[in-house]
Amino acid sequence: MCARGPMATVEGPDPGGPPAPAAVGTVPAAVAVELLATGTLTWEGALAGASNATIRAICSREDASVRCVVKPVAGERPLWDFPVGTLSAREVAAYEVSVALGWSLVPPTVWREDTEVGAAMVQLWVEEDPHSSAVRVVAPDEVPSGWAAILEGHDHAGAAVVLIHELTDRMEKMAVFDAVINNGDRKGGHVISDSDGVAWAIDHGVSLSVEPKLRGVLWGWAGEPISESVLRDLRGFQELLAGESQPFDVSLTVQEQVALRERVDTLVASGMHPLPSGEWPAIPWPIM
Repeated sequence: MCARGPMATVEGPDPGGPPAPAAVGTVPAAVAVELLATGTLTWEGALAGASNATIRAICSREDASVRCVVKPVAGERPLWDFPVGTLSAREVAAYEVSVALGWSLVPPTVWREDTEVGAAMVQLWVEEDPHSSAVRVVAPDEVPSGWAAILEGHDHAGAAVVLIHELTDRMEKMAVFDAVINNGDRKGGHVISDSDGVAWAIDHGVSLSVEPKLRGVLWGWAGEPISESVLRDLRGFQELLAGESQPFDVSLTVQEQVALRERVDTLVASGMHPLPSGEWPAIPWPIM
């Protein structure tokens, strides 16, 4: 619901406390998940401009520390088209889908009932590299090779600009991931790149609805065949969803689980990236 933004207030970690927070990518996902689920949360401050309450914190134990984002249910702004109090849980479910697909597109994310602000989603913080972005707005003559032009327009000064994104394997997976989770808000700012140039998908509170809501900026493959490697992963996920044990029993309703299976079935059967439906805006605003 919001990209990583400025802090309203910041309080640094205790110099005599745990080690400095480790960066995303330097901590194995399983270790990060365990730490996020059980570590002590020390608040740093609220992110300014977030649609819902979003708090940055340090999650630590004696031997390790990571920076994280906390989104409490109590801080969610009600939406007319989503059940009240479910946005944070949808973020956890989106992470679980990413893991089940084997794609690791979403930073490690857990659900906690024991925070000082109540039940909340806790997600590993990705320190964004301001000089590296998989989604950009550039001048028409600055579109690099290997990038897709999605939307043409004009900036606030009237100059022509183009919305573009990378055409990489990881970004194709992210486009398919959005179709799988029925993501209604893939803004450009919801794709952030770390210091190694790895793109991460964040902010999935308005996803996994029963009603079709796909809207985003990753349309570079629209109407084209899905890569065979991506289809292979989708088929594996399809088999998982057809099993008796469902990994989303807690975070999703029965109807939402059925809709998830139907979307995956449709993608596997067609073997094609979806096209915008034409029934609602295909690109969110603001785009970044």
